[in-house]
Amino acid sequence: MPELPEVQITVNGLNNYLKGLKITAVWTNYNSAYHIGKDNIKNPKYFEYFKKEIVGKKIIGARRVAKNVIITLSNGSTILIHMKMTGHLLYGNYVFEKSDKKDPWKGVSPKALTDSFNRHIRLVFSLSNKKYLALSDVRRFAKITHIREKDIEKTTHLEKLGPEPLAENFTNEKFLSRLTLRPNMKIKQALIEQSLISGIGNIYSDELLWRADVLPTRKVKSIRPAEFKKMYKAMKTVLKAGIDFGGDSMSDYRNLLGERGCFQEKHRAYRKTGEKCSKKGCNGIILRTIIGARSTHFCNKHQK
Repeated sequence: MPELPEVQITVNGLNNYLKGLKITAVWTNYNSAYHIGKDNIKNPKYFEYFKKEIVGKKIIGARRVAKNVIITLSNGSTILIHMKMTGHLLYGNYVFEKSDKKDPWKGVSPKALTDSFNRHIRLVFSLSNKKYLALSDVRRFAKITHIREKDIEKTTHLEKLGPEPLAENFTNEKFLSRLTLRPNMKIKQALIEQSLISGIGNIYSDELLWRADVLPTRKVKSIRPAEFKKMYKAMKTVLKAGIDFGGDSMSDYRNLLGERGCFQEKHRAYRKTGEKCSKKGCNGIILRTIIGARSTHFCNKHQK
């Protein structure tokens, strides 16, 4: 699933390429009986409403709220996109091939749009410059809905989210206070609990705990103040590195132009099972366990 860095990179791309463009049409092949009556575009009736609200409107800009992309339009409304496990937004030139019933939209340029991970197009916005904004989502888990800008603060789609970890006012003290709201929770679970802190997921939690020398299975209440300080510093470091290296493309994620990020080349714990720990002076091995139904990777020596 795209985490904070990947969503931020997507938002940066939207602001670079789409500001000032109008949405001239919208297409989707999301259609699920399970979503009938719900306020997302997988409900065909809601999609008709969605289309009326956004077509002909200018894109003012985009921002990130936790793992959500918020696109602001000229009529005082927004498009909310949560990319979930395999979704990622793409921008460029496409052709529509009616003969392909499964994946009719074919990326043409830039060349990276032809990457096999970019072919599962479920949603397409036609733009006034004759290009397209598309959503590739192989597992069809993504969520797309429409919200009035004035209602963003109270929408159920964004409720119960914790503070942003890269915000200037998110101090070490606030980091500690948020996590200690769940004293009996394992620290790995607490870090990815979106109601405590928003944006951190499986990859970056493993990486920050490796950096901070903290075992992911420890309960929050067992962690000392000095260790919280190390985790806080490591959190800032790995999230900023994730952005600087273009996101993590170990799995499906690609940036707006269809290109892979490079953060997976910087992993020290995540999916390094069986490898020698790369921490200087450590002779440990990276192990894998399951915590809260999530794969978790850690060093068996320096993380304690």
